[in-house]
Amino acid sequence: MADQGWDTGEIAYLADIQHPFEYKSEAQVNKTETENLFYNFLSSYRDSDDTFYYRDLLRRQYNSGNYFVTVNLEHLSKVNEILANNIIENPTEYLPLFENAINRAVDEMTRPRPPTAPFKPLQLTISSDQNPIPIRELDAQHISKLVKVPGIVINVSSVKAKATIIFLACKNCGNTKRISLKSGFSGINFPRRCDREPIGGEEDRCPLDPYEIVGDKCTLVDQQVLKLQESPEMVPTGELPRHVLLSVDRFLTNTVMAGSRVTTVGIFDIYQNSTFKSKSDLTTRTPYIRVVGFMHDKEEDGRGHLNYSSEDETLFIALSKLPDIYERIARSISPTILGSVDIKKALACLLFGGSRKRLPDGLKLRGDINVLLLGDPGTAKSQLLKYVEKMAPVAVYTSGKGSSAAGLTASVIRDPASRDFHLEAGAMVLADGGVACIDEFDKMRESDRVAIHEAMEQQTISIAKAGITTILNSRTSVLAAANSTFGRWDDSPGPEQNIDFQATILSRFDCIFIVKDTYDEHSDSSIAMHVIRFHQKSTEVGSETSQTILDPELLKKYINYAKRTCGPRLSEEAKERLISEFVSFRQSTRNSRSAITVTVRQLEALVRISEAIAKMRLAKFASLGDVEEALRLFRVSTLDAAKNGDVTILEGMQGSGDKSLSREIEKRIQRRFFIGANVSERVIIEDFLQQGYPEAEIRKALWIMVKRGDLEYRYQRKVLHRFR
Repeated sequence: MADQGWDTGEIAYLADIQHPFEYKSEAQVNKTETENLFYNFLSSYRDSDDTFYYRDLLRRQYNSGNYFVTVNLEHLSKVNEILANNIIENPTEYLPLFENAINRAVDEMTRPRPPTAPFKPLQLTISSDQNPIPIRELDAQHISKLVKVPGIVINVSSVKAKATIIFLACKNCGNTKRISLKSGFSGINFPRRCDREPIGGEEDRCPLDPYEIVGDKCTLVDQQVLKLQESPEMVPTGELPRHVLLSVDRFLTNTVMAGSRVTTVGIFDIYQNSTFKSKSDLTTRTPYIRVVGFMHDKEEDGRGHLNYSSEDETLFIALSKLPDIYERIARSISPTILGSVDIKKALACLLFGGSRKRLPDGLKLRGDINVLLLGDPGTAKSQLLKYVEKMAPVAVYTSGKGSSAAGLTASVIRDPASRDFHLEAGAMVLADGGVACIDEFDKMRESDRVAIHEAMEQQTISIAKAGITTILNSRTSVLAAANSTFGRWDDSPGPEQNIDFQATILSRFDCIFIVKDTYDEHSDSSIAMHVIRFHQKSTEVGSETSQTILDPELLKKYINYAKRTCGPRLSEEAKERLISEFVSFRQSTRNSRSAITVTVRQLEALVRISEAIAKMRLAKFASLGDVEEALRLFRVSTLDAAKNGDVTILEGMQGSGDKSLSREIEKRIQRRFFIGANVSERVIIEDFLQQGYPEAEIRKALWIMVKRGDLEYRYQRKVLHRFR
C-alpha cells in the first residue's frame, strides 16, 4: 500500500478526496470549462433517430424567429449526470453558463449573417421529468434549488419592463457606472459615493448620492408576475388552497392565461416584501419562483391535455364501434347510484359536449351543455355532481351558499405592494374548457345568480371595474343542483310555487330534470337492498353489469380524447327531422296561451345534445337516431319539468289560471298592509279564505309578489315583509 501514497507518513484529509457528485460553490466553478461542457452537449446529443437533436432545434428556432429553446434535463443527464445534478442544486450559477453556451452555438451556426441583421440571443427554458412538488411542501430546504410545481394560474399581471443592466451617471462629474441585476424580484442598492478619485483632494470629492439612472442606456427585458394556486384535487380536506408568486421574463411572458393548469419549472427564491415595515421583520423573506419553463401542451383553449399512445387510440376506436357504447357510458356514470337512467344519459352528453362553432360573421355558438337537477333532498343530486367533477378533464366544484358573484366570475384585487389593480379568476374562469358544478343552486342570492347569465350563454365574462375593462373566456358547462322552494316538492299550494327561479336563468339550461322522491314499495325495496349491500361491502354489488361498466380512468381518457379529436355536425336527414319537429311544436302552440313554446334557444340545445351523442361514437355526423334520442331526452327533462312546474321555464310559456283573480288579491294585499309591515303568511291566507278566495289563488298571488320583489320571506319563511 506504500506505493499508493497512504503509508508514506503523510496525512490524507477527507476534503482532498473529490466526490463525483460534489456541488461546487460559485467561487469554485470553472466557468469556461463548464460552458464548454454545455456546448459539447448541444453539439453532440443525438436522439433516437440518430440525428443531432439540439443542433437542428437551435437552427430551426432562430430562423423561425422564436428566440428560445427548451432543453430536457433528462437528455443532459444521459450525457453528463454531474452537470444535470449541478443545475438542480445550483441553478443560479449554472443556468447562465448554459444559456451562454446556447448563444455561442447559435452564433456559430448562423454565420455569416447580413450586416443589417444583428445576432439576437436565445432564452433557455427547462423541462424535466422529475417528480413534482406540491406547493404546500415547499420549504426552506428548497431555497435556491430547481423545483417542479404543478397548479392553476389564478392571476396574471400586465407585462412590465425589468432592468437587467442599469446605467448610472454622476450628476456632479459625469462619471458612469454599470450595475447588473439578477432576474426575478431582485432590487438594487444605489452606491452612495462616486467612484472617481478626487484630483484636488477631499474638496474635489463628489457629494453623497450623486448617481442617477440614464434610462436610454439601460438594458431591459419583459417581466410578468403570476399567481399559482394548488389544484383542487391536491388540497387536503378542510384546508385552504395555498398559492405562490411566479416571476416570468422574456419569451415566457404572455404564454399562460388565468385558469390554465400548468407545471412550473423554476428556481425557488426569496425576496424582501415591501409590506413588512417593522424592524423585527427585516429578516423575514417571502418565497417565490423564478420560472425557467412551463410544461404544458398548449391548445386553442390554453389548456393542457393528456398524451395518448397508439395502443390507447386503438382502444378508443374499438370502444367507439361498440353498438351499445352510449348505454355503457351512461351506466358507467356513478354506477353506485341505482336508477336515474335518463339523468345519467344527460350527464354523459354534458361531459362530451357538442361542437363549438364560429360563424362567418365572427359570432360563436357554444357547444357546452348545461343541466339543472331540481327536486327533493336525498335523491343523490350532490353525488352525481361529485362524480361529474371527478370525470371531467377540468372541473370546479362550488356550493351556492358559499359562492358570491365575484367568486364565480372574477374579482378586482389591489396589489398591496404596487397598489395596482389586477384581476383574479373565479370558478367559471378556472373551469374554462371543463365543467362548473354548482351545488345548492337555490341557496344563492339572486344578484349572485344573475352574474353567471352571460357566462352560461355567451361563454364570456365582461369586467368593467376600477379602470379595468376586459372580457374573460368562460367556455364551460354548468351542472347545477337545487331543491324546490319548500325543501320538498309540494303540489298542494300549486306546482308553480315549487320553482324559485326566473325564466331568464332557466332558459339557459339545455336539460332540466325534476327529481321527485316518490313512494313506491317496489322501488323502495330495490333502493334499500342496493344501499345495504354497499354498506356490507358485498362483492355481489353490480356483478350483473360489471362487464358493461367502463373503468373510470378509461372513461376519463375517452372523454378527453373525444373532445379533442371529434367535432360532429348534423347530417341532412337529422337536419330535416329537427326542422320538422321545431315547426310542429311551434304550430301546435300557436293559438294556445297556456301551452309550451319551443324557441330557437331550445332548438340549439337539441342540436348540441345530438352532436354529443354522436361524439360518443366518434362519428363525424349526427344521425337520425341521435336526433330522436335528443328529442326523447328533451321531452323527459325540460318539457316534463315545464308541465310539472307550470312556470315560464321556456320563453313564451304562460301559466294557467284566473289572472284577474290573482291581480285582485294583489291589490287587496297592497291596500291592507303598508310598506315595511311584517305579517305572518298564515294570517294573510286565513284572512282571505274568510273572504271567499280559493287558497291556491291566494298562494299564487303571494308567490307572484315575492318573485316581483314586492314581498320577501323572513324568519324561516313564516313572515312576509312588504318592500313596496
